[in-house]
Amino acid sequence: MDDRWATTERQSLLRLKRGPKSGLMQCRAPLALGRSAAYICPMSWFPRPSSPVAAFRDLAAFMRQRSREQVIGGALAFLVTAIIVIEFLVDAKIGTAPPPQVVEVELYPSNRTDAQIIADQKKDMADKQAAQKERQREFQKLAKQLRID
Repeated sequence: MDDRWATTERQSLLRLKRGPKSGLMQCRAPLALGRSAAYICPMSWFPRPSSPVAAFRDLAAFMRQRSREQVIGGALAFLVTAIIVIEFLVDAKIGTAPPPQVVEVELYPSNRTDAQIIADQKKDMADKQAAQKERQREFQKLAKQLRID
């Protein structure tokens, strides 16, 4: 008796209305009526969701009716698509993290005098100039080997 009441309730809630411009039939029903009532009439001809096993059986039955060339072509199309999707998934995980950066920090005592600071700066400047001259000498040696000069 409850099913008959629910069916008549659904039927009374489901009203067809012709759209003003499209001419399509539209359903007017609440969304929470359950599985038996469609609230979008033009889409009500779609089958209900089925299990993946049933979908696989349907695909296998469809493929059995195809010629050998069509089956090979479909398998190759599926394989190429799967390879492209897998490449995108793998590539997104490789090389995305930046490499760690090493930052060297020299700690100085807080009670240094100005003279000590100036002496450290002069020593650092001399080391920097010596490194620049060494690099310049290496480039000059390379230029002579390649006969660029």
